[in-house]
Amino acid sequence: LHTGMSFFSGDPNFCPECGNVLPLPGIQNTVRCPRCSFCIPVETNFITCDYNHQSSVALEDEEDSELKGPVIDRRCSRCNKEGMIYHTRQMRSADEGQTVFFTCIHCRYQEKEDS
Repeated sequence: LHTGMSFFSGDPNFCPECGNVLPLPGIQNTVRCPRCSFCIPVETNFITCDYNHQSSVALEDEEDSELKGPVIDRRCSRCNKEGMIYHTRQMRSADEGQTVFFTCIHCRYQEKEDS
């Protein structure tokens, strides 16, 4: 466990000690670098970004799970209502496009699209 002075600074997605990509924060109040074990405290204040002036929504269902993300004008193929939340992941090789996952804000139906 190393929490001393850091050598790198800048992007919060990278370890300030060794420059490795950091994992996403979990339920702990720290993020630990998988390479050098440098610990970084996680702040409880989150900054929300406005992606192309899209609205953001957080929904709760019967199981108390939340949907979070930007809402786009996309029609659900199951309930035929407008409005879906999306997130992206790099599921294929790095030289191919990302996979976009959509979730309907009304019926929670999920779709995916390779871009």
